Amino acid sequence: MPDYTITKQRGIFILTGGLLAGLLISLVLLACTPPFSRDALIHHLQLPKLYLQHGGIYEIPELVFSYYPMNLDLLYMGALYLGSDILAKYIHMAFGLGTALLLYVHLKKRLSATYGLLGALFFLSIPIIVKLSITVYVDLGLLFFNTASLLLLFHWLETGKQKKYLILAGLSCGLAIGTKYNGLLVLFLLTLMLPILIIRSQPQTKKEAGTAIRATIFFCLAALLSASPWLIRNAAWTGNPIYPLYNDFFNRSYTTSPPDQQLSTATEKEVKTDEEKNSSGARGVFTRRYMLYQENIWQLLFLPVRIFFEGQDNDPRYFDGRLNPFLFFLPFLSFLGITQEKKQLRLEKMTLTAFSVFYFLFAFNTGVLRIRYLAPILPFLVILSMYGLKNLENLGEKHASKIGLTKLVWPLTVFLLLLWNGSYIQQQFVKIDPLSSITGRLSRDKYLTKQIPEYPVMQYANKNLPDSAKILCLFLGWRGYYLDRPHLFDSHSTPDLLLFWLGQPESSIETVLQNLQEQQISHLLIRTDLTTQWLHNGENHRQELWNLLSRNHLIAVHTHLNYILYQINFRSVR
Repeated sequence: MPDYTITKQRGIFILTGGLLAGLLISLVLLACTPPFSRDALIHHLQLPKLYLQHGGIYEIPELVFSYYPMNLDLLYMGALYLGSDILAKYIHMAFGLGTALLLYVHLKKRLSATYGLLGALFFLSIPIIVKLSITVYVDLGLLFFNTASLLLLFHWLETGKQKKYLILAGLSCGLAIGTKYNGLLVLFLLTLMLPILIIRSQPQTKKEAGTAIRATIFFCLAALLSASPWLIRNAAWTGNPIYPLYNDFFNRSYTTSPPDQQLSTATEKEVKTDEEKNSSGARGVFTRRYMLYQENIWQLLFLPVRIFFEGQDNDPRYFDGRLNPFLFFLPFLSFLGITQEKKQLRLEKMTLTAFSVFYFLFAFNTGVLRIRYLAPILPFLVILSMYGLKNLENLGEKHASKIGLTKLVWPLTVFLLLLWNGSYIQQQFVKIDPLSSITGRLSRDKYLTKQIPEYPVMQYANKNLPDSAKILCLFLGWRGYYLDRPHLFDSHSTPDLLLFWLGQPESSIETVLQNLQEQQISHLLIRTDLTTQWLHNGENHRQELWNLLSRNHLIAVHTHLNYILYQINFRSVR
């Protein structure tokens, strides 16, 4: 190899390593703030906090998400036990770094160390991965175990089917299930694809279906074994190992009303209208988006493509997250000259593509288009993108003598894909403002007040209400991590709480007050704009009851923006 080529590759490797180091420093800084992401306050921190207060895991029927698998949440409980909820962010980030390491090792073996480093850099800088790396979610754990499972299957085939790698692949798949129920889809797809993968990898003269079937059964058993703690827990509590999924099939007698998903969105601006409710059935993603966002036929047809270009954080219309357009283009280039490649590499490319396509289609057909739900396919798209970049580099060198500018195509592509990701990271520094927290310019309370509008009211309740107080929260989206006093959440789908009784035509103010007193509720914490909209969307009776309640029996003790803490006066209860 000419010295110039070696020097160029070394320079690219050093430059990529420097950018990767800068990215890691940026992620560490961005994560060094108190948690304020939606699902962290609803689920991933609130449940570990309750378990620590209780002294162990216990059943919480009113919080349906307490039945979800909790591999990562147990790690977050350890962080809270040590007194640091910020540490939980770094735990989640570690799974993203682990996935990047898996990509580096795989791409280094298939292409080169430079492409391995570039793949890790590309993956960690994808906007949705950056977003997940600095929040207390569990998606990066699912993504890590999912990636490990499939790459271990590749390694199992490559190394002569050593049983230990098949067992590790199955255990990794089970850990994905134990992290998030989306892992069930991973198990389903890998179970379907594994026999084909095994048969296609065998010599033409030795196609044994029995070997494929036995290996697939072995893989499934290993997966179910590692997922079994959560499956057994749910089966014991509810009769359904994957509660609340498919509960009608497993146990018709056990029902718990799930939280209203629309109201659990911290950034949601309005309560569901009747049109939104009617569009939330099995009418398809196209019908739903047409009814909610009035998208035309071309916008609907190009939805799978638009996801890679139009994503915006915290906006369900634009998929609640951002990807990189090159994740759409570059995988197509990975198939240039595929017929001349080794059988193992061709098989891997086809498997990565098939898994990504089928997972995408399943996620697409759920009707809830959020980029975060597509995270398990991102490592595989990155691998295919690196193959595409390599083919682009080869084409540039091949035609350099005819068209001199072709050598610029590869570096320009790399520059643009990293520029897209880098601009998002810069925006996160502006939005999150980590330096204000790190330098102490803003205290923890002031920083959280800036990020969470209901936080001051919760802090007032924590400091001023007696331990015996019990708060009913209306339209707070189930975000209770920072509320230390006993509390319940109410939405219009929750039975036997305030909104339920306000909506009953036969209810009276005495009935409402008596119900609150029986449940020992002493205070209300409400979001006024959503409460007002819910009242106006209903019959006059609920508005009249609320007016009587608020005028004669509610005393405002603290207010901040759209959030009010009321004390309930029960003086006229019969």
